[in-house]
Amino acid sequence: MPVHPPLVLASSSPWRRELLSRLRLPFECASPEIDETPLAGETAPTLVQRLASSKARALGANFPQHLIIGSDQVATLDGSILGKPGNHDRAREQLTRCSGRTVTFHTGLTLYNSASGDTDVTEEAFRVHFRRLSNSDIDRYLRLEQPYQCAGSFQMEGLGIALFDRLEGRDPNTLVGLPLIALTDLLKNRGVNILECISGG
Repeated sequence: MPVHPPLVLASSSPWRRELLSRLRLPFECASPEIDETPLAGETAPTLVQRLASSKARALGANFPQHLIIGSDQVATLDGSILGKPGNHDRAREQLTRCSGRTVTFHTGLTLYNSASGDTDVTEEAFRVHFRRLSNSDIDRYLRLEQPYQCAGSFQMEGLGIALFDRLEGRDPNTLVGLPLIALTDLLKNRGVNILECISGG
C-alpha cells in the first residue's frame, strides 16, 4: 500500500469532517485561527482561494510533515456576497432575496504540503436554484433549522433541500463545504491515489 504524508483537515466543521471521512483515509482535524475579512475589491473566487490557503498554511508549524487540506466558502447573489446571517431577521431577509432566484456558492480548496511548501489551490462553483418561497415557508424553515451561522441561511445537510428547485454543479459535496471530486484530483496529482491507499483494499 502506498505511503503518503499524514492528512490534516484545517477545519472544525463537523460537516467537512464527515465528508472527508468518506474517502476512508486517516486524518486529523485542527482549527486554524485566521482573519477572514475580505480585502477591498476582492472577488468571491479570489477570497475563498486566499482563505483556504491561509487556513492550511496556518497549521504548517504544528503539522510540519503533513498534507493539509484547507477549504472556505461564500455564497453570492447578483455578484454580492451573502454572509452568515447571525440571527432570524437577517436570515429571513436573505431567503426572501433568494426566493425564485439562483445563488452561486464559491468554495476554495487548498492542498498544502507543509514539508515541501508545495501548494495546490482551486475553486469550485455550485449553483442553487431556489423555489419561490412564501413568507410562512421561510419563517417555518428558519424556526425548525435555525441556520444562522450558514452562508445563504440554509443547511443543505438538512431541511434546506426543501427550499430548492434544482442544483447545478459538478459535485454536490461542494455545497456542504468540501468538494471531494476536486480534492481527489489534487491528492492524485501529489501521488495519493485514494483507491490504492485504502487499507484492506
